[in-house]
Amino acid sequence: MAYQKERSEIRVQRESAVLAAVHLPESRFDERDPLGELRALAETAGATVVGELVQRRQRPESATYIGSGKVEELRVMCDQLGAGVIIFDHELSPKQIANIEKETKRKVIDRSELILDIFASRATTKQAKIAVELAQLEYTYPRLRAMWDHLERIVGVGGIKGVGTRGPGEQQIEIDRRIVQRKKVVLKRELEEIYARKQREVSARNNDYFSIGLVGYTNAGKSTVFNTLTEGGAFSRDMLFATLMTRTRQWNLGGGQTAMLSDTVGFIRDLPHHLIASFRATLEEAMNAHLLLIVLDVSDPAAELQYETVQETLDELYKDAERSAKHAGIEWERPEQLVLLNKADLLKDNSILLYWTSLVPGAIPFCATEPDGTGHKDLLDRVLEITRGKVRERTLTLPLSDSKSIDILEKRCEVLARDYSNSHVRYRVMIGEHQIAQLRAQGAQIQIEGEPEPVKDRDRPFVQTQ
Repeated sequence: MAYQKERSEIRVQRESAVLAAVHLPESRFDERDPLGELRALAETAGATVVGELVQRRQRPESATYIGSGKVEELRVMCDQLGAGVIIFDHELSPKQIANIEKETKRKVIDRSELILDIFASRATTKQAKIAVELAQLEYTYPRLRAMWDHLERIVGVGGIKGVGTRGPGEQQIEIDRRIVQRKKVVLKRELEEIYARKQREVSARNNDYFSIGLVGYTNAGKSTVFNTLTEGGAFSRDMLFATLMTRTRQWNLGGGQTAMLSDTVGFIRDLPHHLIASFRATLEEAMNAHLLLIVLDVSDPAAELQYETVQETLDELYKDAERSAKHAGIEWERPEQLVLLNKADLLKDNSILLYWTSLVPGAIPFCATEPDGTGHKDLLDRVLEITRGKVRERTLTLPLSDSKSIDILEKRCEVLARDYSNSHVRYRVMIGEHQIAQLRAQGAQIQIEGEPEPVKDRDRPFVQTQ
């Protein structure tokens, strides 16, 4: 049958598609445009959406997820509109996909496959390609039985048993599973090597710089914010998942202060768990940052749902990071968070901003498209405050031979007085806790008058103290 041949290829580029969804009592979606996000995903993948169908149910139909009457309605709609693929806004079981394809004579793609297809088309770096391939195998492995119909016993040509084929034989699916398992082991080993290297790079960078990660819902404007605040270079386009790789640049905060800002892959509702796991190395920048800037498109009607999704995804990533740190025997702390209410300039009135600033205290209205637009000064002031930590007057003593630390104090702090001896210099300065932590992480032998020596923490020198 035609739909069986099509099933071997899940790409939807240049295909006419019908979208389908079942809304359950616990489902979360934008009431004003229930299939808006799925439509954007389909168009991002290259499909042309020609029809949409939504059903409300108390529970999914076990055989086809959607009701049998709606399956027939889908078939008729596809015939009338000339659609070659049906895209569901859910993750379907292999049996459900097979049953719907049998009834509609159309290729059926679920939400996870669609997202994987988009990621595969956008992956350009070796790391991203490996991550996508592994995620595809993780998705495919438990579905092999439903995806393949060549489950007959292997025998010799024409059914004649030959050397190596005696005995009960072996199902083709068992061979396929072994091939997939071996490939998964190879890819996981490669990703672990990349992950370990990334951990070392991030740890070394955090010793020298205050690190900031840009996170948020896909297409919230993270890359535009990144390009505005730094020298740029991030791919910025009005589309979902425009960024699949992490890009890090220096951000000049003024007053001699700099930070390392990283742009990361966007989050989305119901992002497949194996895809998050595969992109762990990419998200390492964000999980080990000292501060997370959560970029929220406040002009989007679904902004509240998107914010909830971002927080839920971060919670999952935090738990994974905590487990990894515990396994490695190191201490890990969750980054601080600061919310940017991006695209505030697109709002017609201030009522939405008032709502968000009351919902998320400390959130900053922001316009990423204008270098000196709404919120830029507020953001800079807040980041400088967090970067320095609590600033107060301190008296420091350090060796004259430590020219690097002396240079930092002279350029980045307000020096109130200095007193030189033969081997040391005694400073009275206005300095922040994080700045002291940074100096000590770089090996500075600083003595602070009236304070005990701290426990060294080279992995996270910017941990905020109370």
